[in-house]
Amino acid sequence: MSSATQRHRTLWEEGRRPGREVASLVVALLLSATVLDLALSAGLGLFFDLAFVSLCVGAALAVRPPDFFLIGVLPPLAMALVVLLLGISDRSSIARADDGLVQAVLAGLSRHGIALALGYAACLGLLALRRSFVEHHPR
Repeated sequence: MSSATQRHRTLWEEGRRPGREVASLVVALLLSATVLDLALSAGLGLFFDLAFVSLCVGAALAVRPPDFFLIGVLPPLAMALVVLLLGISDRSSIARADDGLVQAVLAGLSRHGIALALGYAACLGLLALRRSFVEHHPR
């Protein structure tokens, strides 16, 4: 292809990272955001929610098409992992200190349910758009 006929890749074609690499990075960055949020405030708050949604969008744009499924199931599992770890280590950051583990995990998930829904919807929506684009514009 000559440079005159060569086209630039669109946002939908950019993601070329392996799914495991993207998932590992998302979990590491989400845990880092959790630690930072807890260092800045008494409990898990808005900073965590914004980081979660941003990471969901970033993951959906970074992953290569064969690994869409892995990233498609990642957001609820990542959120559950963070809330479970906090339920074990610092229950008062997601629920009342005297709550049991299951109750604390459910309370933590419900308190961050809007971020979970937005992040998950954005991730799945972007993956669907990318899949449609890839199917209609093969290389």
